[in-house]
Amino acid sequence: MAKQLMKGCEAIAEAAIQAGCRFFFGYPITPQNDIPEYMSARMPKVGGCFLQAESEVAAINMVYGAAGAGARVMTSSSSPGISLKQEGISYIAGAELPCVIVNMMRGGPGLGSIQASQGDYFQSTKGGGHGDYHLVVYAPASVQEAIDLMQTAFDVADKYRMPVLILADGIIGQMMEPVEIKQGNASEPVKKDWATVGWSEKDFTRPRAVVNSLYIEVEELEELTGRLQARYAKIAEEETRVELYNTEDAEFMLCAYGTVARICKTAIAQLKKQGIKAGLVRPITLWPFPYKAVHDAIAAPSVKKALCVEMSAGQMVEDVRLAINGEKEIELLGHSGSRVPTAEEIAQRIIQMRGA
Repeated sequence: MAKQLMKGCEAIAEAAIQAGCRFFFGYPITPQNDIPEYMSARMPKVGGCFLQAESEVAAINMVYGAAGAGARVMTSSSSPGISLKQEGISYIAGAELPCVIVNMMRGGPGLGSIQASQGDYFQSTKGGGHGDYHLVVYAPASVQEAIDLMQTAFDVADKYRMPVLILADGIIGQMMEPVEIKQGNASEPVKKDWATVGWSEKDFTRPRAVVNSLYIEVEELEELTGRLQARYAKIAEEETRVELYNTEDAEFMLCAYGTVARICKTAIAQLKKQGIKAGLVRPITLWPFPYKAVHDAIAAPSVKKALCVEMSAGQMVEDVRLAINGEKEIELLGHSGSRVPTAEEIAQRIIQMRGA
């Protein structure tokens, strides 16, 4: 298939449709508005349902309902909107329902700005809502990777019966890149005996399906959370993803995700011209975080120091330091307020670290 030039948000929406998503519920907020706008035009043409809810709270609860009926369903928003959805996301996790959520991050806290940011790392990877639960969190670094991860997100959500989050900064959503979207790429549907689809006249023997996240008895709730934790342990073992770039014999290691990781690659090329060997370890799954891969890359004998680069005041750096556990010095280059670090700035920081 020939590549086509598409904006990130629109490409993500089309990728979801090709992955079999037929229900979208959302509410407008910059910089993800192109997703619901695209869905509003495309969903009726594929026999799907687009509905702009009256609020983010309503939208996530509509997702709960469609997921409970076994449908492939998604919603999208940006940082403040995702905050409003957190109670519903926790309910969906507690009810063990699969869905896909897209967050095109913008600056914060509060309403912040409409520009790109990476300030939602804590919210995404450390729970966000209440209770002991996790989301699988994917952080694409290009429009094409975002497309590819949409298919993965729906498959993983169905496989483990849990919400999956695509976490992208607003640049990914608004940039245009040549991409390839495979048509009719939906995987074989997973049999969902748990779905609340009702009885048919042909089958009155089907066990009654119940979707619920309320457990009055302590023992019942502990059974649920124990089941979830065992599932999360399996996900950490089987679904962790990471990219290692130019890491062999590197003297300095960069750690970044999303758009910032691409900027780091440019900085690495600049440093190479000056005879400085630098590499990049890029987490693709922010949860489960690739602790071992990050440790092995930074703790390598050739690496002197590491630099974590983020469009935040410093959030992922905590997991990087946890992975290294004091074996190497980890510095932070972090910008909040939607300021994007430049390749020149990153390269200069490495030069300073080299001379220190």
